[in-house]
Amino acid sequence: MDKDRVAGIGNQVKGSIKEAAGKVVGDAKLEAEGAADKAHGKVQNAVGGAKDALRDAANKA
Repeated sequence: MDKDRVAGIGNQVKGSIKEAAGKVVGDAKLEAEGAADKAHGKVQNAVGGAKDALRDAANKA
């Protein structure tokens, strides 16, 4: 598993927590930051998945 996948999952979790906290306390900025962190984590996870796929393909060749 690529390090980007691990970091991406961490960012998604962090974003979910920030977003929920923002909703609870009524802080729109914190909620938006959480949503942005989640989106960043999803992209980072996808990049890591692509790297894994390329590495697997190279190993099979």
